[in-house]
Amino acid sequence: MLRLAGIDADPAAALADGRALATWRAMVRAQGGDPDAPLPVARHRRAVLPAPQDGWLQRLDARAVGVAAWRLGAGRAVKEDPVSPAAGVRCLAKPGERVERGQPLLELLTDSESRFDHAAAAVAGAVTVGERPPEAMPLIIDHL
Repeated sequence: MLRLAGIDADPAAALADGRALATWRAMVRAQGGDPDAPLPVARHRRAVLPAPQDGWLQRLDARAVGVAAWRLGAGRAVKEDPVSPAAGVRCLAKPGERVERGQPLLELLTDSESRFDHAAAAVAGAVTVGERPPEAMPLIIDHL
């Protein structure tokens, strides 16, 4: 991203020498946060969406994953709804990776077990596994 923006910087160096972490910690403090606070952990986890066959993960529907995360409590239907900072979806395999039949492709995270079924329904059919790796997508689709 830096290179695309025309910025001559080496992010690997900033990560290695600790500058990136120091900057992140300063940003959290500037917004009134505590960078040393423990991150929330979901009370319940469930691996879902088994690969239908051996092959290559060719497609993972990002919208379906987003809907599942929302149904797990990571988002709101109306502004008054609470949001669970521990809720979400962990991708256990990403497009382009080799998978084996039955291997779970996603892990659902929530504080309420009653949310699992609706979240799992959102990702049903959200993947395509094929015999070959997917074709590489262009980094730039179009210029405006």
